[in-house]
Amino acid sequence: MNTLALGPSWLDPDYLIGEFGLIGVLVIVFAESGLLIGFFLPGDSLLFTTGLLVTTEKLDKPLWLVCTLIVAAAIIGDQVGYLFGRKVGPALFRRPDSKLFKQENVAKAHEFFEKHGPKSLILARFVPIVRTFTPIIAGVSRMNYRSFITFNIIGGVLWGAGVTLLGASLGKIDFVHEHIEMILVGIVLISVIPIVIEFLRARSQSKKAKAEGEHGDQSGHGTHGGHDAPGTPNPPSSRGRHAKR
Repeated sequence: MNTLALGPSWLDPDYLIGEFGLIGVLVIVFAESGLLIGFFLPGDSLLFTTGLLVTTEKLDKPLWLVCTLIVAAAIIGDQVGYLFGRKVGPALFRRPDSKLFKQENVAKAHEFFEKHGPKSLILARFVPIVRTFTPIIAGVSRMNYRSFITFNIIGGVLWGAGVTLLGASLGKIDFVHEHIEMILVGIVLISVIPIVIEFLRARSQSKKAKAEGEHGDQSGHGTHGGHDAPGTPNPPSSRGRHAKR
């Protein structure tokens, strides 16, 4: 099966599975579930392709075993992310940006966690980038450990087994084999829709806040502009200080 390389060849699911097999899939799922460096990995398309390859017997492993191991890797990955978050605490929010780390990603995950609460651990599984940082934010926030474990397991099963089984089910359909490139591109596009919506919403709020700020400045200028009323003291300004000199 030839698939379309979505980015560098080493991020193409078919290439990764062909080179590293099931072990590579498990390592990627683990890294993307809770390691800071795993946010760019192709989780959704990788799981879908894995299920498809199992169905077509190009990945010679029982489907139940593949799903079980993927779910375990996802759950353990989130667990590591949570423990990391508890250890580093607020220091994570002061960490400088680098090529593999952006404060913007932490801020998005934190906002996502604050908005959706514990269930964010389930919802975030289906949102690229956010799924990597959410368990870490849960650790930073000192989320109740029992609640974390519960939602972590539910999310790991729904995402890990769910997407893999979806690939296995659709893998039996000839149309999927004939248009696998389109299918994978569609999965990627669907998975980034929440990010696009969040970006547009944040951009709209930023423009609104900027417009309100400019309106406030103009109102303030109109109040102090021109000649002040008798007995009204002039506000301090840099221009006044320079004039006194």
